[in-house]
Amino acid sequence: MESLEQIKIRLEAAVPGAQVEILSNDSPSAQRSLLPDRAHAFAVARFLRDDPQLCLDYCSNVTGVDWPEMEISLKVKVKKVIEGVEKEVEEVTKTLRPGFLEVVYHLYSMAMKHGPLILRVRTGNRHDQVQMPSFTPVWRSCEFQEREVYDLFGVVFDGHPDLRRILMWDEFKDHPMRKDYCEPDDYEYEPTPHDDVLEKAKRHPSAEVTP
Repeated sequence: MESLEQIKIRLEAAVPGAQVEILSNDSPSAQRSLLPDRAHAFAVARFLRDDPQLCLDYCSNVTGVDWPEMEISLKVKVKKVIEGVEKEVEEVTKTLRPGFLEVVYHLYSMAMKHGPLILRVRTGNRHDQVQMPSFTPVWRSCEFQEREVYDLFGVVFDGHPDLRRILMWDEFKDHPMRKDYCEPDDYEYEPTPHDDVLEKAKRHPSAEVTP
């Protein structure tokens, strides 16, 4: 398979207006990934599937990642005059990175027998800009996995054929895989609370718990 640099160049030429970033990975696998801008993500996905050199016709895995707002510290070297002498010193600058949700797709070519190519798409934030295009019309295997990401992280997939909860029940509130998720303490859905669940249920103001 081509390098990500080569794929990026061809992608941006084939999809007018698309902006694609190559993301590094500090984990032991060191697998880099492609991050297209959200507006062109669906067109990018179709290119990856339909391009004869890539033919990425199978999506094996769809996962969600929650990235809360975070302060990032960066060390920079600056020149300063100290006691009349110009010296290069190291300073720490801090910036605030807004939070967002991310969906990660692992793509393979069954026809060409290569992969994976890792594709990432990010939401605008974690609150009121959580939409992104569904890739189910491109790769049928995404359907249930995107539903799982919707259920557990709260990503809304525009164009999904059947977007509804798949693990939690319809009346359930919030998204359990968010990093700021707080589990309930009443456990009204638990008919026979016991151990830690029983203790939490007892502490709830309206609890009427029979062990």
